[in-house]
Amino acid sequence: MRVVVAPDKFKGSLTAAQVADRVAAGLARAARGVDVVRVPVADGGDGTLEAALSAGYRRVPVRAEGPTGEAVDTAYAERDGVAVVELADVSGLGRLPGGRPAAATASSYGTGQVIRAALAAGCRRIVLGIGGSACTDGGAGLVQALGGRVRDARGEEVGRGGGALGAVQSLDLTGLPPALSGTEVVVAGDVDNPLLGPRGAAAVYGPQKGASPAEVAELDAALARWADAVQRATGLELAGIPGAGAAGGVGFAAVAVLGATLRPGIELILDLVGFAAALPGAGLVITGEGSLDAQTLHGKAPAGVAAAARSAGIPVVAVAGRSLLTAADLELAGIRAAYALTDLEPDPDRCMTEAGPLLERLAAKVASDWISDDGRETRSQ
Repeated sequence: MRVVVAPDKFKGSLTAAQVADRVAAGLARAARGVDVVRVPVADGGDGTLEAALSAGYRRVPVRAEGPTGEAVDTAYAERDGVAVVELADVSGLGRLPGGRPAAATASSYGTGQVIRAALAAGCRRIVLGIGGSACTDGGAGLVQALGGRVRDARGEEVGRGGGALGAVQSLDLTGLPPALSGTEVVVAGDVDNPLLGPRGAAAVYGPQKGASPAEVAELDAALARWADAVQRATGLELAGIPGAGAAGGVGFAAVAVLGATLRPGIELILDLVGFAAALPGAGLVITGEGSLDAQTLHGKAPAGVAAAARSAGIPVVAVAGRSLLTAADLELAGIRAAYALTDLEPDPDRCMTEAGPLLERLAAKVASDWISDDGRETRSQ
């Protein structure tokens, strides 16, 4: 029997590749002769870069500016002129020094630097994963790093972060790299929020990044000024499109300034890692993530994996640290069964610290239920 193992990360304990390795080890011990194909995935947030590297892309190191200005060592993944850039790895919450929120000052500048490095290296397709952002700057920092000039009423360059955009008067795009006009930019994101208003980047995601109610109002007003400047420079009024508010407004800048298209994150990543090519001949797909919950049903990696596998007529089961989904929820997502570490170990802390060994035991349980000890399928599709 061939089994495709396509999990997302178990946040805080195992990367997607480590999850896949542990599941494969558990299956191999419990079922002789099983053929395991590992395809670690992500949904466009943290883990996107690693998923591309696991699929055979090469790592290209880049020194860039973190969300609050400090230098960080990051990278993009490249293969055949395609560059995969993960915003979370350079401008994400995990890059905030000491984990201290910086809602008004965090910037997407470093992400623009990584894109610029990929363009300079000759990449002509940029896949940008934008989940996990620390900033609410409307993508202004990204545009600045690419050569755009964001100026105030005196003609001086404004500072970093969404708070500084309250002084924006104009945007000059003549300094953008000429190569950008011949480059396809695709953004992997899963939110449909507009840039502004009660469902906008500041109102919905600002508090998660540490913004007070007063700061949320200031950031929304600043983003409105930024949107006006972008419209004057490009002739495009895109602040209201679904996804413009993604990553603190990076989705807006990517579409309006870079000419990007927005795609659901997991669909794009599944294409990148060649998930469909792994399915022929498979009798089971195992997906998963740290927590199977209500968010899983709305575009997260396990739901995307399940949808793709179901369309190929292959049953799907999931492994997780914990599962908060009912049987009806799982059925809705196309997942036949869920196996959680908490089924083996009720202590959540031990589930985090001992996730690897527990996951191997859990995989053995999956094998017992779905695969015979000689590697054949035991449940009908």
